[in-house]
Amino acid sequence: MIDEKINQKYLKKIKLFNKYNKYYYDLNEPLVKDHIFDELKKEILNLEKKYDFLNHKDSPKNSVGFRPSKLFKKVKHKIPMLSLNNAFDRKDLINFEKKIFNFLNEKSTQIIEYSAEPKIDGISASLIFKNGKFITGLSRGDGKEGEDITENLKTIKDIPNQIKSKNFPEEIDIRGEVFIQNNDFKTLNNKFANPRNAASGSLRQKDPNETDKIPLKFIAYAFGYEKGLNIKSQSEYLEKLKEWGFKTNPLNKKIKTIDGLIKNYNDIEKKRGEIDFDIDGIVYKINNFKLQKRLGNVANAPRWAIAHKFSANSGVSVIENIEIQIGRTGALTPVAKIKPINIGGVIVSNATLHNEEEINRKDIRINDTVVVERAGDVIPHVVSVNKEKRKSNSKKFIFPTKCPCGFETIKEFNKVTKKFDAVRRCPDKGFDCDKMSKERIKHFVSKEALNIEGFGKKIVENFWDLNLIKLPQDIFKLDYDKIENLDGWGKLSVANLKYSVNLRKTISFEKFIYALGIRHIGLENAKIISKNLKSLKNFIALSKKNNFDDLINIDGIGETQVNSIKNFFKNNTNLNVLNSLEKVLKVTDAEIIKNNGSLNNKTFMFTGKLSNMSRSEAKSIVEKNSGSIVSNVTKKLDYLIIGEKPTNRKVEAAKNLKVKILDQLSWLKMLK
Repeated sequence: MIDEKINQKYLKKIKLFNKYNKYYYDLNEPLVKDHIFDELKKEILNLEKKYDFLNHKDSPKNSVGFRPSKLFKKVKHKIPMLSLNNAFDRKDLINFEKKIFNFLNEKSTQIIEYSAEPKIDGISASLIFKNGKFITGLSRGDGKEGEDITENLKTIKDIPNQIKSKNFPEEIDIRGEVFIQNNDFKTLNNKFANPRNAASGSLRQKDPNETDKIPLKFIAYAFGYEKGLNIKSQSEYLEKLKEWGFKTNPLNKKIKTIDGLIKNYNDIEKKRGEIDFDIDGIVYKINNFKLQKRLGNVANAPRWAIAHKFSANSGVSVIENIEIQIGRTGALTPVAKIKPINIGGVIVSNATLHNEEEINRKDIRINDTVVVERAGDVIPHVVSVNKEKRKSNSKKFIFPTKCPCGFETIKEFNKVTKKFDAVRRCPDKGFDCDKMSKERIKHFVSKEALNIEGFGKKIVENFWDLNLIKLPQDIFKLDYDKIENLDGWGKLSVANLKYSVNLRKTISFEKFIYALGIRHIGLENAKIISKNLKSLKNFIALSKKNNFDDLINIDGIGETQVNSIKNFFKNNTNLNVLNSLEKVLKVTDAEIIKNNGSLNNKTFMFTGKLSNMSRSEAKSIVEKNSGSIVSNVTKKLDYLIIGEKPTNRKVEAAKNLKVKILDQLSWLKMLK
């Protein structure tokens, strides 16, 4: 009863905040003085800190200005805007470089030259120039398509509208970061929470005149599609950018060796307080474009670049409770509910405890005083316990052996390590476990999956509690009339939600597979399966025809993934979800890349050590030339390529099936 009264008080303040927000940002007609508006925001945030159950999509912590009522036009990037993998210490950098040498099949004694570029904490943007003229500007979006924010970007003085240089490419997609300098941010009178939010909110204004009032800056650092760019390295490209009239980061450097990277990292981290814009790390890119091209990408990140995040921030707090959260794959993750503390400008009230073994190893208990660390984008975690401050009546935390859904939890045996996993999990019951089902729906609507805009985790939680959704297909038969009468909703917000849901009724085959949340099937695996099976019809047929062994022959898909897919199809609830989604969604077949590569429609397999080339690079070359890789010797194999000391079993099997056997030199001749 008390909680309900607090919630009602909170919702009234949110409603008033939205009203003030709309008049302030959208209509430019403030209803109250700034200090009254600021005080209301503060009251809402204090309530949220005090009561964990209070959260709303329109909270001041979640809002930046007033969300535009009409969505920006979406435009596909000709070349996707990739994200970066992160490094946090020397060990991560050594592993990064080791993977490069392994892929290139080079000795680690060679010295790689890097372009080290401080990572500005802003908003990524893509600028498309044709014949020297700036014609289109896009946001990153989901990496594959972005919002057309051309007119807003044109208000930024750092972005030239016309480039007359003779060596400027015929067409190029110049990429960089939009940001606000810290001194300029101070003049915005607390309109935004921080410089990054200010940049984001300004670029999403529908009226470019409003954007023009914000002192946005732009620093260029990369390119996507290009036609006529004749350069050999990243450092040369950065010089060209300056020549063409763009600003680049003054702290950029060419550096060799891991020691050199670490020294530069330490020097810049010491200067962070003196720099007039926020940076959260340093990006290292292999300087040589030829090497970049050879290395290519993995999933959504390049192999040739990494972001070295700045060191962790930490604080001391008290564990008020330990809760067990169930993930979409059934993993039981303990989370410490701590007394809220400010770590690096972020209020932290939750910290992961990883797993049962971690709790036992550190002997973590409720009411313990602990050190909590937050490193970059990593979830805050408990580092250590101050046992001197532990109360005498403290009790050891007993990890539950049952999932809240009622199923007995298990620890799986790892055949590789010959040990039981540290993670305790609910058996793979999929949507039959309420906790897993809720998390799978969150995954289903997430950015990498269906990417339903405005349908975040909090909305999934809310709709779940109201029994509006229990399975993924329920999303496409929502009762919008009922939603419109809920607190915090209205005609406009419901119309936006309905539009977003309908927009995602068409989805690619690879994203659909990933969205199902099958254990061990990540985005990269989903892409591989989609490329080989081609259509949803063929995917469903795996179960009907019991053709799961066909998956074993797909390069990149192993026994673990195949068994996981088998388990998925064994579950009747999963089959119900799959059949229901097939009826309501249009799942487009895998895109067939039409090209005339010299290995077109041919299948290859490698055995033995190759000369001056890693197996990964050889496979990459086959795929770039329209061929495909298989992982077993069958009748479907066209060529077995042998290096030094090939596996005799594979060679004999190829001979028996009359598969063509080539040495590395003969194979390379096929590439012309």
